[in-house]
Amino acid sequence: MNRAPHPAAPRAFQDDIPNNYCFGCGTLNPDGLHIKSHWADGSAVCTWKPSPHHIAGPRQILNGGIIATVIDCHTVCTAIADAYTREGRAIGDPPELWYATAQLNIRYLRPTPIDRPVTLRAEILEAGARKTVLRCHLSSEGEDRVAAEVVAVRVPPTWREA
Repeated sequence: MNRAPHPAAPRAFQDDIPNNYCFGCGTLNPDGLHIKSHWADGSAVCTWKPSPHHIAGPRQILNGGIIATVIDCHTVCTAIADAYTREGRAIGDPPELWYATAQLNIRYLRPTPIDRPVTLRAEILEAGARKTVLRCHLSSEGEDRVAAEVVAVRVPPTWREA
């Protein structure tokens, strides 16, 4: 898909998404993972450092569920940021846009060490009015550890209401 590059943003996508209590990406969740995503070279990039309590069975390996969470949140926030950009608006400008995961396909390629940062890079494969398809790679120590494809769908504002 040929797309114009997104402009580099001074702030992370997550810092401008209003009312976000998500465990993975929500700035308002005090117990969350607090990932931060930015545009860089036409894709969305996030570098995140796991904590020791994010372990899998072996203590040196990052838990697969945590990996799925950071991929899910990074790609959904990328879909949100892209939708705002396509509408010519800053992230968070009313009316608010929100996306949810409709499909998450993950391939764990090799174990991910827990004691060093991971880098996620997401690219948009397809973007429409209601659906965005993304590819995401998680790497550590310069090697791809996980590959994923995500389908994010736009949901109405009422979806997030209590």
